[in-house]
Order: sequence, then C-alpha cells, then structure tokens
Amino acid sequence: MTKKAPNPIDKHVGSRVRMRRMMLGMSQEKLGDALALTFQQVQKYEKGTNRIGASRLQQISQILQVPVAFFFEGAPVLPEGAPSEGLQEAPSPAYVSDFLATSDGLSLTKAFMRIPDPKLRRRIVDLVQQIAGGDTESQ
Repeated sequence: MTKKAPNPIDKHVGSRVRMRRMMLGMSQEKLGDALALTFQQVQKYEKGTNRIGASRLQQISQILQVPVAFFFEGAPVLPEGAPSEGLQEAPSPAYVSDFLATSDGLSLTKAFMRIPDPKLRRRIVDLVQQIAGGDTESQ
C-alpha cells in the first residue's frame, strides 16, 4: 500500500501556518497548547499531511492574528475539473512564501530588514544575485 501525497492546497496552507507561527516566534508546542493539540498534530498540519478543518483554521487565524485568507495567498490553482489527487505540483510564484516559511528565510529577512542603509541593502542584493549566477531582476 502506497502513501497518498499531500494535497497541494493543504501543503500550501500548512506552510503559511508555519511561516506565520515562526514570524511570531511561536513554537509548535505553544500553538498546539492554544489549540488543545499536540505539537505532532501541528507538525502534520504544517506539512499538509493532515487537513485543517474550517473551524480549526478560523481558530488558528485568531491565534496567529491574521485573516483566514492569509493562509490561501499564493495557493496553487487547480485546473477546472482536475482531480486534486495525484496532481503534479507546478512551480508556483509562491516560491517567495515557501522560502519565507523556512527558518533560514525568516532569519535572513529579519536581519536584512534591520540594515538601516538602503544603499547597503541594495549592494547586498546585488552581491547575492552575482553569487547566484547573475539574475539581475530589479524591483
């Protein structure tokens, strides 16, 4: 018997829960306590292994102080009539959110935003782009 892959929407919602929890400096255990769950259940939600029901998502949104819609921002869009099971996940422009959901992404962003000099921040971006292979996309 093979394990079923998590639904892309469930994975996305879970990663947004994780990102927001980490932004607040909250542990899985603390979120679990607030939800009367174990930290393991929170882990399963964050990985998309277990789906988050509507009432539970509302509860999480209140604890993490964001609207429910926050968890769906940048979610993959399924084609009309396409079954969600076994769907290959296409690369998404939500890669920024995915990166921010990691501890490295969150740490890097927090440290970067503490740099007061905008010219220095721009030079750091240029340096990282050069190291990464010259992608010079400017904002």
